[in-house]
Amino acid sequence: MMLFRLLTADDTSAFCHKVTDALNKGWVLYGDPTYAFDAANGVMRCGQAVTKEVAGKTYDPAMKLGEQ
Repeated sequence: MMLFRLLTADDTSAFCHKVTDALNKGWVLYGDPTYAFDAANGVMRCGQAVTKEVAGKTYDPAMKLGEQ
């Protein structure tokens, strides 16, 4: 089963740590990162899609993707 996540956060080191943590748990970068201004909060926001192949599981909308 292929899993997909979109990681997002303000443009701080916390975003880089979030992506690094996912990579170290077996997630793979998917596409280019995104970078946009969040006018409502006055900050820049980052996003990065990641995917992960997981054997022996069946998709369930209730699953916590970050724990896979």
